[in-house]
Formats: sequence, structure tokens, C-alpha cells
Amino acid sequence: MSSQVTTLITNTSDLEHMEKRAKSPTILQSLFNSGNVEKVAVDALIAKKQMAKHRNDLKNLITMQYGPGGWEQLLALEGKIRKERAEFVHKRQEQRDKIFNIIGVTFLIFTVVGFFVLIAFLWKMQRGG
Repeated sequence: MSSQVTTLITNTSDLEHMEKRAKSPTILQSLFNSGNVEKVAVDALIAKKQMAKHRNDLKNLITMQYGPGGWEQLLALEGKIRKERAEFVHKRQEQRDKIFNIIGVTFLIFTVVGFFVLIAFLWKMQRGG
């Protein structure tokens, strides 16, 4: 049961992070995956509702077996796990998003500049020189 509780807490943390990312997509996600952002938001909402049901079931189970104090201990453990997960996994994902964003914007700028250089070159060639 403890591994299932840990999985539930981890998934809840990941779900909240996924929902946050869906609400504020990167520039590249906004440009190229606009439909995917809405899908992620809907999926996050559905998963959040399912997670709330599982959480309520878990609360009832723990309260029946260990009393209200058991649930409070679990909430404290959950806070600790979420904090650790946010520090490591989610920050790494945010850094990766920023890097891809910078690479994508740089590539886009080079493509646009290259296109204009090509147009200028072809125009100059056509004029004879």
C-alpha cells in the first residue's frame, strides 16, 4: 500500500505541474502545438477529477485504519515529496523547456535572416552583379 500512496502523491504533483505548463505554454508550444496545449489542459482536468476521487478514497481508508492523525501524517509526507519533486524533476523540465525555447527562437531568427539574405543575393544576381 505504501508504494501506491507514494505513486498517488507523485502523480498528483506531476499532474499539477502538467496543468501549470498547459496554462503557460512556451513560445514553441504556442506556435506549433496550439491544439496539443488544449488537449493537455483537458487531459489534466480529467486526470485531476480522477485523482480527487482516488485521494478521497485514500483518505477514507487511512482514516479508518490509522485515525485522523494518520491522514495528517500522510499530508505532511505529501508536502515533503511535492517539494522535493518540484525542486528536482519539475525545475529540470522547466530548464529543458527554456533551452528548447531559446534554440527554437534562434533557429527561427536564423531562418528568417537567411531567407532575406537569399532574396537580396538573388535580387543582386538578377540585376547583373
